[in-house]
Amino acid sequence: MKGLVLDVLVAGSKQTLQSESVRSILLDFAGVTGDVHYGFSRAADSRTPWYPRGTPIRNDRQVSLVSQEELALVATALGVPALEAPWVGANLLLSGIADLTRLPWNARLAFSGGVVLSHLRSNPPCTGPGKLIAAAYQQPDLASAFPKAAMDRRGLVASVELPGIISPGDTVEVVF
Repeated sequence: MKGLVLDVLVAGSKQTLQSESVRSILLDFAGVTGDVHYGFSRAADSRTPWYPRGTPIRNDRQVSLVSQEELALVATALGVPALEAPWVGANLLLSGIADLTRLPWNARLAFSGGVVLSHLRSNPPCTGPGKLIAAAYQQPDLASAFPKAAMDRRGLVASVELPGIISPGDTVEVVF
């Protein structure tokens, strides 16, 4: 299974989930340099209720990937013309891997520039991106509608297995 990198993005502020397009992203073993999710560890939160909130745990959210095809399905489910990758805080927007969210755990994503990411889990939808979508379309109800519409279509989170640079136009191959 092969795909194409359409956009690379960095979320540089903890004040907003929204990411911004950049020319390329540099990844090292702690994630996307300059991104708010960068680091070897992170604080436990509502996604890890088995740990007290704030407990330092391994960062399994170093890189967030979404597919253009899945974003289009979510947009249709929400009844909006389009869903932009920055609104969901993505680092990579891919095309050609229609069921990206459903890739098996621990699949590798090998990029033409040499970077390899290890898929850790699907990215469960929450209301954070829904608020950005609601603001973009000036429809407050979209904030609470997003999690249901994006279930099993929200993309995935991965860790860096082999660092390097990823740019738009790079190809990616899913390796099982």
